Amino acid sequence: MAGRIVVLGATGYTGRLVVGALLRRGHTPVVAGRDARRLERLAADHGGLPHELADTSDPPSVRRLVEQGDVLVTTVGPFTLLGRTALDAAVDAGAHYVDSTGEAGFIRHVFEVAGPRAERAGSTLLTAFGSDWVPGNIAGALALHAATEQVRRLDIGYFPLPGARSPGRTGDRHRWRRPRSAASSGTLASMLAATAAPQHTYRGGKLVTASAGAEQRTFRVGNRHLPAFSIGGTEQFLLPRYADGIDDVEVYLGWFGAASPIVRGIAQVTSLVGHLPPAETLLASAARGVARRTGVGPSAEERALVGSRVVAVATYASGNEAPAVRLEGSVNPYELTAELLSWASIQLATGAARCAGASGPLDAFGLGQSLGACRDAGLTVSRAEADR
Repeated sequence: MAGRIVVLGATGYTGRLVVGALLRRGHTPVVAGRDARRLERLAADHGGLPHELADTSDPPSVRRLVEQGDVLVTTVGPFTLLGRTALDAAVDAGAHYVDSTGEAGFIRHVFEVAGPRAERAGSTLLTAFGSDWVPGNIAGALALHAATEQVRRLDIGYFPLPGARSPGRTGDRHRWRRPRSAASSGTLASMLAATAAPQHTYRGGKLVTASAGAEQRTFRVGNRHLPAFSIGGTEQFLLPRYADGIDDVEVYLGWFGAASPIVRGIAQVTSLVGHLPPAETLLASAARGVARRTGVGPSAEERALVGSRVVAVATYASGNEAPAVRLEGSVNPYELTAELLSWASIQLATGAARCAGASGPLDAFGLGQSLGACRDAGLTVSRAEADR
């Protein structure tokens, strides 16, 4: 018998998208959140979904949501501040767990602290199982598969992909119009909370602590050179498991375009002072304030303007770079996250996971199924000699 799927934070921006994705796949989730009125309205809008009140500030209310074999999907962030309640509840119950975080500090906690406990309990933990950082794991694995020599380094970059075109014109060509609102309130809160936290990377054959933006590079896509700066993801934990002999795995964020050097500088300064008590308190307070504006984010029309692009570059022991592997499509990152979270939760609920403990798409489901999920969500794969 399949376990129940419980969506915590269901009335939030990403949570609503996850609920919709699950329903389209024919699964009826239990929706959970802290606001009774909004929760009842959400449940009624979808024909009377089962719903439960739960708040991360009240751990027993979250623990009551799941039992052994259930799946807890949580979109409640910032995860650095609010995420451990749901994580601990799932592990203690022997339930499976999936979240939408992109925060390096929380990712590291899942792998290093919660993972061993979950493995003993027989539950699978899938952290950051969304537009960041699942596609990078897939693109990295594909780059390793395509390699013709021993790979020593993987560089993986995340970028926006212009989506729908606006009616505006430049000459006879359509002009891309940027959305007014590109990030949800939850994403902004997570960015504030994560700024002060240490990042991580995989360097010299081991995981090491690093500051945000410690590295920068450009990725060539066709005739364009896209700037990006380093950040901690799940790839640094997971891709070294997938192939022997990798010395370095670096993940880069390229969402800020030409402003990347400025954002990188801000991130580096904040990393230096953010751990000091006054700055840490200020950032946490600001993050909580933004998070209270739950449910706010880009409209469907604005989401259609931005797609998703991930580029993986393998460097051989000889120092030569292999042709880049790109995983990209017009699907918006928020919609991609919802599709991946819903797919993973169904796989877990039906017992399809191959392993327990802190896992990723490759070890939990294999490359073939994980790539299929990305393709079903709207991403396509290309390998371009021109990107070298």
